[in-house]
Amino acid sequence: MPWLALILRTDAHIADALSDALLAQGAQSVSVEDANAGTVEEAPLYGEPGVPVAGAWPQSAITALCAQDCDLMQIIAAACAQVGLAVLPEYRAEPVADEDWVRLSQAQFEPIRISHKLWIVPSWATAPDPYALNLVLDPGLAFGTGSHPTTRLCLQWLERTIRGGERVLDYGSGSGILAIAALRLGAREALGVDVDPLALVAGRANAARNRVDVRFVNTETAPDFQADLVVANILANPLMLLAPLLAAHMSKGARIALSGILEVQAEAVIAAYATWITLHVAARDGGWVLLADRQP
Repeated sequence: MPWLALILRTDAHIADALSDALLAQGAQSVSVEDANAGTVEEAPLYGEPGVPVAGAWPQSAITALCAQDCDLMQIIAAACAQVGLAVLPEYRAEPVADEDWVRLSQAQFEPIRISHKLWIVPSWATAPDPYALNLVLDPGLAFGTGSHPTTRLCLQWLERTIRGGERVLDYGSGSGILAIAALRLGAREALGVDVDPLALVAGRANAARNRVDVRFVNTETAPDFQADLVVANILANPLMLLAPLLAAHMSKGARIALSGILEVQAEAVIAAYATWITLHVAARDGGWVLLADRQP
């Protein structure tokens, strides 16, 4: 079906409500961006779960995907009336070219070299080094393609740490790549835990592709799993809240690695775990750090 991108410029205070109204009036999807992106007036915003984002873009650009044969003026007028806007905002419509979306999305993910022996290879790609340890991955809707520094840091830690026969807990498992890698590197058992049901589906599919048996469960049904290695690649704030829970999953002499942490957040996370274990910055990559217990 041919599509149109309806782009409206509006103030920050009305952007969310207008986006919801456009969806209610028939738009198929809506995104909100900084209307001044790429200029000196660009206003970056950052946030993570559990921490409210301070402020909003002073000028927001709403992009609504609409069917080409829809009545754009009717959609705009009805959406504005729904949120109480008496004057229609500045807008324009642009055609959305027909594309092979599957091919384009796959092109974003190419084989990624993690170390001299470890690669992540999308399920549709050919492994550059057939003799390497190639982890076959289809990210789907879950985090963890291997392209992000935090995922690479965790994979490299697992490669350095696993000796064979360990029980591994991957908390916040996403695509399942860390739990899968642990088994491929020689661990005996791996449990992946995630709050997102789509992540659990992706993890199970990826485990099947790699012919390993990983158990993936949601946070509410996670068992009392005593792990030799605990790895959690989430974000700083939830990692701090999870400190007592993750510590409780560590067997005697267990090792732990945490990532998803910016360098400026490292000390706060280290302090949150100090009651149970002493962490230090074990590796860095692109402004992100991996915290781990000290090598015995």
